[in-house]
Amino acid sequence: MPGLVTVHRFVLPHSGEIAYSARVTTHDDEYASTGQFDSSGYSTSTGNAPTSTLSDTSDEARDSGSRWHGGADLGLLVVRVVVGVIMAGHGAQKLFGWFDGPGIGPTAQGLASMGYTSQTTLLAWVTALTETGGGLLLILGLFTPLGAAAILGVMGNILYLKAKTGFFMGMEMGTGFEYELLIAAVAFALLFTGPGRISIDVNTPWRRKPVGFGFAGLLLAAAASLVVILVFR
Repeated sequence: MPGLVTVHRFVLPHSGEIAYSARVTTHDDEYASTGQFDSSGYSTSTGNAPTSTLSDTSDEARDSGSRWHGGADLGLLVVRVVVGVIMAGHGAQKLFGWFDGPGIGPTAQGLASMGYTSQTTLLAWVTALTETGGGLLLILGLFTPLGAAAILGVMGNILYLKAKTGFFMGMEMGTGFEYELLIAAVAFALLFTGPGRISIDVNTPWRRKPVGFGFAGLLLAAAASLVVILVFR
């Protein structure tokens, strides 16, 4: 600090007298003194200003999207694959009649019995393709916001239909909406967590910064559900 006086005390040789000298410590002196810590590894000097190596750690922490987190990434993989397999399986039941599924015709008839009165065959195709495609995207971790939005949109329509049946599933098939709510909640969560690093989306913006894309997917799912309710009912 300019103007700071440092007083030095010393003893003259062959004399009992004590002499004092004073000099002004300058701004350059202060920065020069920081060089003694250079070898410690805690600070480095760039020009005349010391720079802490801890800032490098902070920079790395800020880029957390590129860092590996084994537990979280493995957990997201398990959630994606399980939900993706369930939804792709339901879609295959409707599309191809696989896994003892009904196929497109009976699915259209089932939609008519649920109150859908317009273009039920088209809606059956849309539902089957959405479930199959969304499920496969989640399994692969490819375009994850789109896959999660597709699943959330389908679940939104089912929750709308089953809102009056009660929460818990009873002995009677088709009652209660707890299962659909669980799938919807997982799809919603995946919109905002992203797919994790064990995915094809690993180097995409929506994996590193998923929140903005999550809101976009949420709007897409809400719009799709609303269109289905207004157009097909």
